[in-house]
Amino acid sequence: MPSRQIVILALLFTMALGVSGCKKRTAHAAPPAAAPAPPAQPVPTPSTPPESKPETPPETPPAPAPAPPPVKPAPAKPRPPDPPKPAPPQISPRLSPQEQAAAERHTNEDISVAERNLQVAYGKQLNASQHDLVEKIRGFLGQAREAMRAADWVRARNLAQKAHVLSVELINSL
Repeated sequence: MPSRQIVILALLFTMALGVSGCKKRTAHAAPPAAAPAPPAQPVPTPSTPPESKPETPPETPPAPAPAPPPVKPAPAKPRPPDPPKPAPPQISPRLSPQEQAAAERHTNEDISVAERNLQVAYGKQLNASQHDLVEKIRGFLGQAREAMRAADWVRARNLAQKAHVLSVELINSL
């Protein structure tokens, strides 16, 4: 039986620790709020007769100091207009005349294939994903033409290839 009493005591001790909580996590009450100021003059109660005091005028708070006159900001000096920013330089690799000719040829071929594939899709009823493909193809074709005008043949070639690949995907989905 003594072992049973030890077990019970251990359980009671454990429960007492669990109920008491952790000392580090004690809740602290907020500091009391400031009490309201007592009234300036005592308020007579109906049970006591009012005292006869010579009437004194109520105290008036001192008048606030006059506000300083508003300070007018100095008139803003007109800023000279910013000079126009130069266009960012196009960074493109130097191509040999043969590479440039090949890039021009491949770009034009890809653009013409993409345009032909778009012509095939114009007469068809398109679902939402096919319509999205058409819009992407048009965007790539426009960007490829811009790159051609800027003589950026590497960029033009990449954009024309994208338009070509998407147009083939469009035709296959019809």
